[in-house]
Parts: sequence; C-alpha cells; structure tokens
Amino acid sequence: MKIPFNKPHFTGREAFHISQAAIKGKLSGNGFYTRDCQQFFEKRYGFQKTLLTTSCSDALEMAALLLDIQPGDEVIMPSYTFVSTANAFMLRGANILFADSGPSNPNIDASLIESLITSKTRAIVVVHYGGIACDMDKVILVANRHGIPIVEDAAQGIDSYYKEKPLGSIGVLGAFSFHETKNITSGEGGMLVVNDPKFIEKAEITWEKGTNRAAFARGEVEKYEWVGLGSSYLPNELTAAFLYGQLEHLDAIQQKRKEIWQKYFDRLSAIARKGCLQLPDVPEYASHNGHLFYILTTSSHERKQLLAHLLNRGIHAVFHYLSLHSSPYYQSKHDGRQLPNCDRYASTLIRLPFYFALTDSEIDYIVEAIQDFYNK
Repeated sequence: MKIPFNKPHFTGREAFHISQAAIKGKLSGNGFYTRDCQQFFEKRYGFQKTLLTTSCSDALEMAALLLDIQPGDEVIMPSYTFVSTANAFMLRGANILFADSGPSNPNIDASLIESLITSKTRAIVVVHYGGIACDMDKVILVANRHGIPIVEDAAQGIDSYYKEKPLGSIGVLGAFSFHETKNITSGEGGMLVVNDPKFIEKAEITWEKGTNRAAFARGEVEKYEWVGLGSSYLPNELTAAFLYGQLEHLDAIQQKRKEIWQKYFDRLSAIARKGCLQLPDVPEYASHNGHLFYILTTSSHERKQLLAHLLNRGIHAVFHYLSLHSSPYYQSKHDGRQLPNCDRYASTLIRLPFYFALTDSEIDYIVEAIQDFYNK
C-alpha cells in the first residue's frame, strides 16, 4: 500500500467555474470570482474586509506594509512557524523577537509575550498551528495594555474558532493560505482579512500595486493613480474561480476532515496512554478544523526511526517546522534565549498523511504500522 502525505481534493466544480471565468472574458485579478469569494468569507465569518492574494506570504507582507513596519522596529512571533511569518516583517527591516511555544501545543506561549515587549515593539504575530487557536484572551490583554496591534497568521485556520470567534477575525489583520495542502485550496493562494476599518482603504491601495484602482472601479474617483506603496498581490480570476468551486463544498470538506482527525485521535489513544507518543492537545477554548494530525515522539532519534519505518511501509509521513531562531539565516541574529518547547516540537513532531480521500482502511493501516513500531 502506498499512502501519500497529501492529495489535493477536487470537488468537481472547479473546472466549471474556471470555464465560466474564461467565458466572462476577465482573467486578470479583482473580477467576478474574486469578489464572490471575498463576499463569501465576509458573510460567513463576519470579516470586516477580505482581499484575495496570491499566497498567505503575500497577505502577511501586506500586513507589514499596512502597519508601516520600519527598519529597527521589533515584531514578536513564535519561532515554531513557517518562514513566511518572519520574512514578511524582515523584508520591511524589522527585528524579530522569537517566543517559545507552550508546553502542551506548538502555539506561542502567551505568558511570555509581555517580557519581550520594548519601546520598539510594533506588532505581535500569533500563529494558530494546525488550526488550533492560540490563547487569544491572554494575547489581547497584553496587546491592549501596550497598544500593540495583533496579526493572526491563520494560514492553517480556515473555519476554526476561538470561543465562537472565527480565527482571523480577532486581530487587527489576519492572513490565510489556500495552498494545495490546506483544507480549501486554489493550488497557491491566500487572503488578507482587515478587521480595523481604518486600514481598509490603505489595504486596497497596497493590494492594487499602490494605486487607487479599486476605488476607481467603483466610480469613487475620476482616475486611478499611484497613491502609496504596494505590489501585485491579487490573484488572477482563474485562481479565484477554482477557489469558489471549493467554497461551494466547504461544509462537506470540513465534516470529512474533522472525522478523519477524530479517527486518528481515537485509534492512536491506546498507544498514547502507554506513554509511547503524545497526541494533539486541543484546549477547551479552541474548535479546530481538522487541518492536520500530528504525533510527538519521545526523542529526535525515535522520530527518525519511526519516519523510516513508516516509509518502509509505504506511508509518507513528514516532520514539520524547524526552529526559526536557530536557522542558518537567523541564528546569528537571535538574542540567545533558549526556546526549549519550540525545539522539542521541531525535533519530535510528525505529521501523518491527511487528505479528504483518506479511507478508514488507510487510517487503520497507518495506525497499525505505528503500533508495530512501538511493539518492537
């Protein structure tokens, strides 16, 4: 049996919408399907304003521009995250202060944030790992006390919630990914969420290459011209049309993915109770979206052996992020603080195969392979 790590899900509606986009004759960005997707998210989740982007990386770069991050500014974020989270702000000249993860899951340890705040702090970026919410009440309390905006990197968090609040709706700005490994995909793609009305006009300008083209298209100005900094962040209509074909089936996709997540959790619980491995921790305040399923081994050596064992059985499981604070690029810039929880996840976490078409028999096969490894 061969089980890949990921297999993109197609609803069957994507090709129809792509053909409709072609028939409409508008293939560049900010057309019919772009607006339909944005309206879908705004209506379903109550987001103030959404803008589709070519990637979550671009959405985060827009966030850094909107917050006017300047050289020497400091931005706090977890070290256990994808490099795009840091790149977006470093491209503006920011210094990154990496925070450790919590002891129970890879999210940022909210209790450590305040100790990292200085007079130069301009943003706090949280990452909702695996679609499981950070402890946002604690983050908000600190952010409000110091007047610092929160950016949510919700790349993995579509349709996840924190105390009934959709992820991406809590910070000043939020960023999502529609990469092919995500629940809802357009191959590559992303979205910026603007929750503070004061940033909406600037966000549209940034999104449209620094011009007021969006306002011009609505008839609000007589001509469009260069009015600020920006870039070509909006996706083409074919990408948006593909995404819309996915959104039509969002509920069915979410239900299936949550079922797969629960099956993994239930079937691996017996092994976890023996102390062989740890399963994901989902706090009471979080409602996850079934984005990924991970296990934690007891050591990096054990992880290496288990990954090899699974691959030998035809199962493609993978490790995930490596600590950004100790990366070849950033280690000389890091202030030397030890981030033990982050390093533990970096060296022991394994992501198991997870996709819409994963069957019960395949889940059983994966669980049995893990059981066989620990029995030996």
